[in-house]
This record gives sequence, structure tokens and C-alpha cells, in this order.
Amino acid sequence: MVRTFSELVAEAEAAPVEGWGFEWLRGRATEERPSWGYARRVADRMAGVTAALDVDTGGGEVLAEVPAPPPLPFRDAVFDLVVSRHPVHTWWDEVARVLRPGGTYLSQQIGPGTVRELSEAILGPLPPPEHRHPEKPVADARAAGLTVVGLREATLRTVFHDIGAVVWFLRKVVWTVPGFAAGRYADELRRLDERIRAEGPFVAYARRLLIEARRD
Repeated sequence: MVRTFSELVAEAEAAPVEGWGFEWLRGRATEERPSWGYARRVADRMAGVTAALDVDTGGGEVLAEVPAPPPLPFRDAVFDLVVSRHPVHTWWDEVARVLRPGGTYLSQQIGPGTVRELSEAILGPLPPPEHRHPEKPVADARAAGLTVVGLREATLRTVFHDIGAVVWFLRKVVWTVPGFAAGRYADELRRLDERIRAEGPFVAYARRLLIEARRD
């Protein structure tokens, strides 16, 4: 039985979005993964170090509200490896401080204009993205005294099969449409639902970058 727009939206609004898992989207949305295999790279690096630190991995919603985060609660030069996946902010000076000489920072980060196609489907045309261009973390890493030894970028196909998946994603990934509420954008969501039913899944593109920096 074909489910109505209202049924799909109500289901997505009632579903929990706490934490940073995306299991609810299984079978309803997919995102291509970067070819570099971040988790595999971290595992490989972990096998060869004696002390590692994972910083700001996950949503970072709480840390994003802290205007001046406190220093990391560790002594100087104690880690061989610092990793971070999708940080809201990178504390480059603190990363450099806690790394041992020869230590590495490895981070997969959100790139500029990620899933912009979905943002524009709800908000209309947007200006070119101003933030998260790869030049910024490279400059910040160097300013903190680190040597950038690797930088890669990826554009990843992201597919939404129904409007419920869109609503749940927008509730979860809050910066895609700031202040999102299904009732507030009911007309835009209904138009997108009609488009999906007529043309097939909605496709957007996630942008990611992988940066590796070393303390000499």
C-alpha cells in the first residue's frame, strides 16, 4: 500500500533522533562512502601507537554552543595520534599541543555546501558556501605549527527514497536547514514529496575532506 505524505511525515516526526546513529534510514536513504575508508585508516594507525585521542567525534551539538572551549585536559605532548570525524570545530592549537613530536592528527571533515541540493529544495537558491573550504583547515593547521602531509576531497551521492527520510534527516542534521520543523516547511516538503513520487528518489551530494597533519 502506498503511504501518504501525512503518514510519512508523521512517522518521521515521531522517530527519535538522539545520538549519532542513522539506522532509522536503513532502506530509505543511502550515502556513498569516501574511498579512503576513514575507520580503516584509524584502525591501522591505532595499531602502531601507544596513546591516541578521539576529539569531537559525533554531532558536537553541545560543544558548538561553547563560545570559548576550555583546553583539552591533557598534558603537553602525550599523544601519538589524535583523530576526529566530522568535528564542528577543530581546536588546532590544542591538537598541536597534545601531540608528541612526530605525532599525527587525522580527521574526516564536512566539506563546503554538503547536501546543498537538499537545503535548496527546502530554502530555495542559496549563495555560494563560505565555510568549510579545504584551504581553511590547511591554513589553520600550519598556523598551529603542524605540517599538512595529506589532503583529499570527495563528493558523495546521497539518495532519499521518500519524504519521511528527508524529514528525519533534516531533524537529525540540524545545520542542513537551520530551524527546521515539518510544519514550518509543509509546502516545500509536499512539493518535494510530489517530485519523488513522480521522478524517483531525490539525490543530493555530501562533501567530505580528509586532512592529515603532523607535528614535527
